[in-house]
Amino acid sequence: MALEQACIEMIPKPWGTTDLLHWSAAGHPSVPIGELWFQRCDPHAPEPTLLLKLLFTQEALSIQVHPDDAAAHRMGLPRGKTEAWYILSAAADATVGLGLNAAITPEQLRTAVADGSIAQLVAWHRPFEGDVIAVPAGTIHAIGAGLVLAEIQQRSDTTFRLFDHGGPRELHIEQGIAVAHAGPAKRAVPVRRLSYVRTVLVANPYFVFERIDLPAGSIWDLDARCETWLAIIAGDGGVGVLQVGVGQGCFIEAQTVRIVPGEGGMSCLVAYDAAAPNRDLLRRVDGSDVPALRETVSPPTGPPPTFATSQVSSTEALS
Repeated sequence: MALEQACIEMIPKPWGTTDLLHWSAAGHPSVPIGELWFQRCDPHAPEPTLLLKLLFTQEALSIQVHPDDAAAHRMGLPRGKTEAWYILSAAADATVGLGLNAAITPEQLRTAVADGSIAQLVAWHRPFEGDVIAVPAGTIHAIGAGLVLAEIQQRSDTTFRLFDHGGPRELHIEQGIAVAHAGPAKRAVPVRRLSYVRTVLVANPYFVFERIDLPAGSIWDLDARCETWLAIIAGDGGVGVLQVGVGQGCFIEAQTVRIVPGEGGMSCLVAYDAAAPNRDLLRRVDGSDVPALRETVSPPTGPPPTFATSQVSSTEALS
């Protein structure tokens, strides 16, 4: 059983920012921070299977790809890396790349990487706040400048850079070509509204990613049967004995915790280690009339995120 406030690990990146806005008061004016990782504070705690983080991009990231579990196992790694993004803010000219515009052969991909034309082959989209983008392992992808996003992923830092916009960082062309699905990304499964407070953003064999929006004056029990991460994206409140606000998070496992939103309510991203949504995850306990749990389907917005129904060790060929 565990209920812990997450420790926030700052990850410097050349494409990061020195202004973390309201997401964190930490940082250094001369060191660009690209990622905030939500970690367990106890260094002796078992390693989680998921990694939740926030990304801040002032410059474009590389065009890259991650291995799936089978490819990772062949490399001697414990797992691959499927991930999903939730857009928290996006500049007017921000873009994300997801898959290619058309299927090509490995040799054509190798040529496109060598001459830089891969940047024209990537399917670029304009993201908007609130968009959800699923990135199954093997999908060629890129994150542009001007974004703040939350990412949930299998806990692996194995990334193969195919193209870095002329930058000096090491590329991993042959490894990337070997694991890439060189074609269009799969069409998204729409987000699902499970109740008036719960929205399933992504569900795959590796994790479930939800947004919950809890009104002021309500009281809830959250049943975290497995590894569960919360990140507060609006408002504040109490989670068990913890008081948390925007940019903070919690780790919960094998425990039911009481959640009491603050005066402005509380919105959280919730990620947990399961292959399907836990329909008993959240229960209102303040005695108010609650609409019955009812699943509805909302049409996807923004770019067509992907969903894989088949589908951090820390081996880094870094992102």
